[in-house]
Amino acid sequence: MLQCQQRVNKLLDTHLDQDIPSQTLRDAMIYACVGGAKRIRPALVYGSAQAVDTELDRADHAACAVELIHSYSLVHDDLPVMDDDDLRRGKPSLHKAFDEATAILVGDALQSLAFQLLAKPIPALSEEIQLRMVQLLAEAAGPKGMVGGQALDFELTGQSIDLDTLETMHKSKTGAIIRASVQLGALCKPSVSAEQLSALDKYGECIGLAFQIQDDILDVTAETKILGKPKGSDERLEKPTYVSLLGLDASHIRANELKEQALDSLTLFLDNANLLRELAAHIIDRPH
Repeated sequence: MLQCQQRVNKLLDTHLDQDIPSQTLRDAMIYACVGGAKRIRPALVYGSAQAVDTELDRADHAACAVELIHSYSLVHDDLPVMDDDDLRRGKPSLHKAFDEATAILVGDALQSLAFQLLAKPIPALSEEIQLRMVQLLAEAAGPKGMVGGQALDFELTGQSIDLDTLETMHKSKTGAIIRASVQLGALCKPSVSAEQLSALDKYGECIGLAFQIQDDILDVTAETKILGKPKGSDERLEKPTYVSLLGLDASHIRANELKEQALDSLTLFLDNANLLRELAAHIIDRPH
C-alpha cells in the first residue's frame, strides 16, 4: 500500500505542477491534494489492476483521477454552506487557508482535471475502454453517486431514518467512488472477464460500505488530532450514522461482516489480489 501511495503522490505532484493563469488557484489546488491523505482510492485502483494481472502504468491516470475527485469533494464538503468544518487532514480547511471563492474554484478545477487525465490516450487501452472508464467515474461522482448521496445526506439531517435508507445514502455518497475505483483498475486490462468484474464489483460494494461505517465509528471514538478533522462533527450536525442507529458494538460487527464478504468475493483471484485483501483489513482497522 505504501508503494501505491508514493506512486500516486509523485504523479499528482507532476499533474498539479501546471502553468495556469492564477498562482493562487495553483497553490490552492496543491494545498488541497498534498499532505495527510490516505490515498485509499488510488490504492484500490492499483490493487484491482494487480488482481487482474495488468501493468500498473495503465492505471496511473485512473488512480490520479479518483484521488482528484475525492479531494475536490472534501474541499466542497468543508465549506460553510455544507459541513462547515475548519480542519481537514490535520490542517486548516482550504476555505480557511485561502477563502471560500477559491475553495469553490479549486473543487471545480480538480474535478475537471480528473476527467482530463482519465481521457488522455493510453496506448494499451482502446478508445472504447477509456470512454467506458470516463462514463463510470462520471456516474459514480454525479447525481446517481457521490453528489446525489451528499444531497440525500442534507435532506435526512435531523431526521429519524431506517438502516436501509442510511445504507442507500452511503452507497452513493461514499461507496460509489470506492466501487468505481475498483472497477477502473480492472478495466485497465482489456481482456478482463465479466466474472472478474462482477467479483471485484462485489468487493468494492462491501468495502465502500465498511469504509463509511468505520468513518462513523471514528467520528465518535477517535480524537481530533488523530482524525485530522473535528471529532463529533456528525453529532454536531445531527447527521444519521451507523453508530446513532446501531450503537458502537453493532457497528463494529457490521463492518467486520462486510470485510469478510469482501474477502470472500476475492476467492476467484490468487496472490495477485493480496493488496485488495490488505486494503479490506486496513479500511476497518485504520485509526483515522
